[in-house]
Amino acid sequence: MSQPPAITRDNPSLSRVIHEDLAQLAEAVEDFAKRSISPATIRAYDSDMACFSSWCDAMGLRPLPAAPETVALYLAHLAGVKSHATLKRRIATISQAHKRAGYDSPTRSALVELTWKGICRTFGAASAQTTPTRTAEVRLMVEALDLDRLIGARDRALLVLGLAGALRRSELVALDVDDVVETVDGLRVNLRWSKTDQEGVGAKVGLPFGSDLLTCPVRAHRAWLAASGISAGAIFRPVTKGGALGLRRLSASAVAAVVKRSAVRVGLDPTNLAGHSLRAGMITSAAELGVLERDIMRHSRHRSIRVMRRYIEDATLFQDNAAARIGL
Repeated sequence: MSQPPAITRDNPSLSRVIHEDLAQLAEAVEDFAKRSISPATIRAYDSDMACFSSWCDAMGLRPLPAAPETVALYLAHLAGVKSHATLKRRIATISQAHKRAGYDSPTRSALVELTWKGICRTFGAASAQTTPTRTAEVRLMVEALDLDRLIGARDRALLVLGLAGALRRSELVALDVDDVVETVDGLRVNLRWSKTDQEGVGAKVGLPFGSDLLTCPVRAHRAWLAASGISAGAIFRPVTKGGALGLRRLSASAVAAVVKRSAVRVGLDPTNLAGHSLRAGMITSAAELGVLERDIMRHSRHRSIRVMRRYIEDATLFQDNAAARIGL
């Protein structure tokens, strides 16, 4: 019986196969590394790193690898100009860029950490709060829509499902027809991916029938699919001024535009409204009605009760208020 060729590095054919396999594995590793971060986060990192690199070029400094002094100077340059959240993200961007390039992150240095703490103490660490759109406000918005028009039917479904499901704008526009199933109890919504579910484990949310026909999630969803004729693919899509339905998926930024436009129509201040207002509105409305924290958290899919309590604290600010009992 003939023996197989010896597995040695001196075998040219085998070496070529090994080289090709390693090249394919290297490509797979690079692809998996990219998939570890959401596309939206990657775009934000790229934009932030471009800003940092541009500033470094103007100052004659090196962005990668950057010295701790360079990062500290950059933060001082942005302090009081950019928001706390933006600065925090810029630090994360610089750190990630160095890690990907195989360098130690300069953001961990004592100088950068002290600079960051000083900026927080000087300008405050509080982020601007998104104004929640409560149930009553969303009802006003829906009542003002022209439901005979395609865009009105879409905006109704978007507002109602966003509120009822405490959905993030990215979760809302990511929904496909197959992700929403009508049952005898309401809509069973399958979230295949979300901001806090980078691994794509998924989550399910139940949207029960509403007592008001106009703001019932089930009826709003039905009406939109019937009016649009959508039977597969993305549920929420652009609608032109002429009433034509687009083929692509609605962008996340368009959710904020719908909320703001709907608010202006009924005389509400749109300044601090955003796509997140729908999610905040559900949590706030539930807290005001005395829904237990654990039930709100299960529905909103919060992993941190501390984060969720930011909404609860605002909603219950005047409930059982001690100052109301001292006879003023």
